[in-house]
Amino acid sequence: MVKGNLRIPNTVWDQRIGAFRAQAIFYRDILRYFNDSGLQFNDDIIGHLIPCPRLECSASTKLRGYQKKALRSWDKAGRRGTIVLPTGAGKTVIAIKAIELVNEPTLVVVPTLDLLEQWRRRIEKELNIKAGVIGGGENTLSAVTVSTYDSAYIRAPEIGAKFSFIIADEVHHIASEGYRQIAEMFTAPYRMGLTATFEREDLLHKEIPRLIGGVVFRLEPKDLAGSYLSNFRVDRIVVELTEEEKKEYENYHKIFTDYLDSKKIRLISPIQFQRFIMRTARDPDARKALLARNKAVQIAFNSESKIAALEDILLNNKNERILIFTQHNDLVYKISRRFLIPFITHTTNKEERHQVLEKFNSGTYHAIVTSKVLDEGIDVPEASLGVILSGSGSSREFIQRLGRLLRKSSQKEEARLVEIISRETSEVGTSSRRRTKSKIASVPSKKSIENKRQQQSKLF
Repeated sequence: MVKGNLRIPNTVWDQRIGAFRAQAIFYRDILRYFNDSGLQFNDDIIGHLIPCPRLECSASTKLRGYQKKALRSWDKAGRRGTIVLPTGAGKTVIAIKAIELVNEPTLVVVPTLDLLEQWRRRIEKELNIKAGVIGGGENTLSAVTVSTYDSAYIRAPEIGAKFSFIIADEVHHIASEGYRQIAEMFTAPYRMGLTATFEREDLLHKEIPRLIGGVVFRLEPKDLAGSYLSNFRVDRIVVELTEEEKKEYENYHKIFTDYLDSKKIRLISPIQFQRFIMRTARDPDARKALLARNKAVQIAFNSESKIAALEDILLNNKNERILIFTQHNDLVYKISRRFLIPFITHTTNKEERHQVLEKFNSGTYHAIVTSKVLDEGIDVPEASLGVILSGSGSSREFIQRLGRLLRKSSQKEEARLVEIISRETSEVGTSSRRRTKSKIASVPSKKSIENKRQQQSKLF
């Protein structure tokens, strides 16, 4: 924008106040412009920062080789950027070391209350400082503060100039329409994103480089399997619908596909499916087709054959710690009642959730059934077997569910993720999409490979 002979990037002239205005996210760029131009200026932002003592990690906070590389890559990128590492690879310890390196007021933004508590405990242990907390009924600011995305979004106008460093855990969330305003309304010149799943199905991850910084370091589960993470296998069990279920499924599925054919609609991307959903608001036949499609999917998800296959897994793996994942809560409750397995859903209160997870990790419970609330941010290192009874085609969901199993444990020889899908239904394609997009390939243990060889040798 030009005013007289002055040109300031990323600003607009506001006639009402007789000054240039800019989004807070551009504070760093504007500061650099002034410094590079040799202009004299006053920086009032630093007066709003929370006082920060000298932050030093405890002696026990040591980085592995790949963690050091990740931190160096972020530092060389101007202390902006996203680190993509599998669940269990130690993203938090990298961030703690980054806080020590920057040594400026820091805000850590997390998606859930469980993660908020985990970060609070880790900060206080590693940095020996009382952490501030915004969210879950708490509202305190400190040199290192943890906030939920919701609370940071609500309070951004008030606290947006109080931190020099912002860490976005599970950074894929910040690209959503509302949450991206957190990044836009904070002046923090230093930014770090952490995630195991950078890409989003809606392609909004393309916003993350602008908001936090692009990917500066990345490793996949296979890169760390057997060393810092558990070896793992991904298996698939295909079951048959009952005759009654099959007939009902085909009937509903035909209503859906006939409508698509009649309108020459192809649903090959999330955006196209979103447009179809919008169409249902004005087209009664489209709504009828959508309801039929949902009914068909529900039949495939809730097949009795799946329940029988799950029963076999539970009976034959009594020494494993098992996480059972479903797409919807109705199946969670059904499985919980059928097999007397504790469940965790969005309705489970904080105290009960903590108790269930503690008893699972201690071995009192050998299985938990859940929908989506355990997909990210939950530490269950003893989990060794995951069973997906139903899910979406999202690679992010698939990777997150595998991630619940990857943490190393002395009691775990190998992690195993098993999909149970209904034959000749849309689930077959859904399973293939999430596997293909996630690029996850099994990394079995030596013992598993040897067992497979022995089984094959018996066939000849």
